Amino acid sequence: MAGFDWLRDADRPFLFNLVFWAVTAVMAAGLVQAVLLGVGSVLEYVLFAANLGLVVALWPLLPWDRAEGRRWAAPLFLVATTMLGISGAYSTQLPLILIAVANLAFIYSMRAATIILSCLAVVMFAAVPLIFHKTVLDGLQEMGLGAVLAAFVLGMTSSTLAARRSREEARGLLERIRELAVAEERARMAAEMHDSVGHHLTVVKMGLENAERFRERRPDAAWEEVRQAKELTVEALADARRWVRALRPLALDGRVGSAALERLAASFDGTGISVRFEVRGEERLLTPDVELVLYRVLQEGLTNALRHAGAEHVRGTLTFGDDRVVLVVSDDGKGRDDRSSGGFGLTSLSDRARALGGTLTGANATRGGFELRAELPLTEVVA
Repeated sequence: MAGFDWLRDADRPFLFNLVFWAVTAVMAAGLVQAVLLGVGSVLEYVLFAANLGLVVALWPLLPWDRAEGRRWAAPLFLVATTMLGISGAYSTQLPLILIAVANLAFIYSMRAATIILSCLAVVMFAAVPLIFHKTVLDGLQEMGLGAVLAAFVLGMTSSTLAARRSREEARGLLERIRELAVAEERARMAAEMHDSVGHHLTVVKMGLENAERFRERRPDAAWEEVRQAKELTVEALADARRWVRALRPLALDGRVGSAALERLAASFDGTGISVRFEVRGEERLLTPDVELVLYRVLQEGLTNALRHAGAEHVRGTLTFGDDRVVLVVSDDGKGRDDRSSGGFGLTSLSDRARALGGTLTGANATRGGFELRAELPLTEVVA
């Protein structure tokens, strides 16, 4: 990571960070004290300081996720922390060794970390009498303490890894739900598009066939059929354009939530109405079902303002509360005129909102025009 971004690394356990800096600070203080008291040789000071500097330099480089890369830093960090015991910090370096082993579990596997820890325990037990000239009993005592600490660290590591897997699975499931919701909506709309545009084209075809039959005996009737076919063609073309806009995916260019709604509002530029959209409150991640209903409510409000209301201006406001999200779509048109018929339909949208524990209301505004108001519960979503 560049700069100090590693300080904000969400994958790095906070407790490990805290323990690492506490232990290294104690080691650094011990080195300063030893120098001031003249305990040890200059060579020992230099070797220990270099060893401790290497450990501190490697700490920001340690990856805590397999996708980060830099796996070479993990075994090197383990070797450097182990060498601290030989260069002058015997027993004090144990927490750092356990953190290094935990890091290997994050990067490789719990099995690999357990095997390495077992090998280290054997090496350290043998080193107690051979290198540090202590008794076998001392070695057993230190192994017991190390085993307790190792069990705690590996247990915490296992829990963290399990939580991370659950979070990734939940994120994948959420994305899958979003895709299924969009696919289901597109299939439903495709069927409605077939009925709507298909009906217009069928009537146009019949009208042109009648005009062909009447063109010699009843030319006036033939031209009337052509005129009606022309009007229906314009309506069919307008319907087709609206459906193409509606069939766009919710995540336009990677957008979701309010960004998708803003893009939808912007897509009505050039249709003859001015659309203003704003977001209030602290935005939260929406569930796919809630997002889809809000998207369709805005779409319904904009489409009805364009087709039925004769409106010039439409305003959409998305407000995030503590536990609810509210979308209000208002226009300055002529008010309600059988708006529940045609299009996507307020009845269907109202049923969807009610199924999610929310409400959808539509009524003429006191200052004129029509207003749609969707109020839906906010459910916590795993990011």
